[in-house]
Amino acid sequence: MLKKILRQLSKFGSDEQFLHFTEDVEVVVSKVLSLAMILVIIISVCDLIIYLGKELINDPQTLLKDTLFVIFGLFLNVLIALEILENITAYLKKHVIQVELVIVTSLIAVSRKIIILDLEKKTAADLISLATAIFALSISYLIVRYTNKGNN
Repeated sequence: MLKKILRQLSKFGSDEQFLHFTEDVEVVVSKVLSLAMILVIIISVCDLIIYLGKELINDPQTLLKDTLFVIFGLFLNVLIALEILENITAYLKKHVIQVELVIVTSLIAVSRKIIILDLEKKTAADLISLATAIFALSISYLIVRYTNKGNN
């Protein structure tokens, strides 16, 4: 098996041919990830609609009191999945990972965690950790944004 792989690799000859092959593999993997993310988004939206429907049928008066944070979490899950899909499609367009998009996606994910956080079950260390993550991501975003503005 190893000999077969080595023979395949030797067929590429030059570094340029090999790099072209690896770029093709990256594109195929990115397309597969895009399709998988679309499936995740569709399932997440269906899950959100089903959950909202059940809650409206069960007891519409307590919808905003008891389950608001769960609904926010489900909405933000969809938003995060859309941002990840945007990251993948941006990579397919430019073949460069856009750091600004990755940081924004991370900010949304940490913000989601804060929004659905049950303060009664968390310690001060948990809150400090989340605050530190938000602060670091915000500073990173400002730096990247400022740097990108200077390049345009």
